[in-house]
Amino acid sequence: MDTRIVYMGSPDFAVPTLEALARQFPVVGVVTQPDRPAGRGRKLTPPPVKTLAQNLGIPVVQPQKLRTDPAAKDQIRSWAPTVMVVAAFGQILKTDVLEMAPFGSINVHASLLPRWRGVSPIQAALINGDTETGITIMKMDEGIDTGDILTQRAIPIHPEDTGGSLFEKLSQLGAELLVETLPGYLDGKIKPRPQGESSTPYVSMIKKSDGALNFDEPAETLARKVRAYSPWPGTFIQFKGKPLKIHAAVAVATPAKPGVLTTFEGLPALGTADGLLVLHQVQPAGKKAMPGETFLRGVRDWATN
Repeated sequence: MDTRIVYMGSPDFAVPTLEALARQFPVVGVVTQPDRPAGRGRKLTPPPVKTLAQNLGIPVVQPQKLRTDPAAKDQIRSWAPTVMVVAAFGQILKTDVLEMAPFGSINVHASLLPRWRGVSPIQAALINGDTETGITIMKMDEGIDTGDILTQRAIPIHPEDTGGSLFEKLSQLGAELLVETLPGYLDGKIKPRPQGESSTPYVSMIKKSDGALNFDEPAETLARKVRAYSPWPGTFIQFKGKPLKIHAAVAVATPAKPGVLTTFEGLPALGTADGLLVLHQVQPAGKKAMPGETFLRGVRDWATN
């Protein structure tokens, strides 16, 4: 069978999958998000997938909204895909697009579905204390991450894992599992199976404001957020009217009062609803990141008890 793949993806997470696909299959076209302003200068910047596609000599289209862009849909049809592969594309796809290819559309999702459907499954797994996560390759339908499962592969979540480290692991795992799965699916050897119901809520888009730590939550929850939101959006508290970024922290089970600034074994610490959040690495406004003990030596009036 002459396999022709149209790939839909946008951010860094989707880059390894396109790389892996292009090494083994004919990728005849790429659909990605429009260029967006980025950085301090707000320079118009292409999505990482577009940059890779251009380097590989693959044609690219960038619809503002694919569901209302007939020209982009016509372009996809003209590529005559056998199957479409989607990884973090960033737009909701309707049936007319999902079924353009005879074998439909296959998605690379960064969780063990049906757990953590939605747009931020990596962070959700960390915040909720999951001991494992993984990749699901599924056949897409119009629901949000509700399609039938083709294959899954799990990996452990280690105590030192952050949103950034799991992002890297899962982006590579997704690429590997996708290229292993695709031949069996196209040959009819891998059959889709229903997900079943999910016991977890949909996870929504993360906002910059989500990084503000709330002392009324337990220290363990806050420590998980520090890990989950590293490197983006990052976590912070307000100290002397300015944000103090927290890059690394651990929870310590000891009596504490929410909102009280104190110290623990030579490190800055925050009282929470349950235990202390001990700050191992922080970044004051306008300065570089530094160890907690270095911060304490250079700051006045940290402790409030």
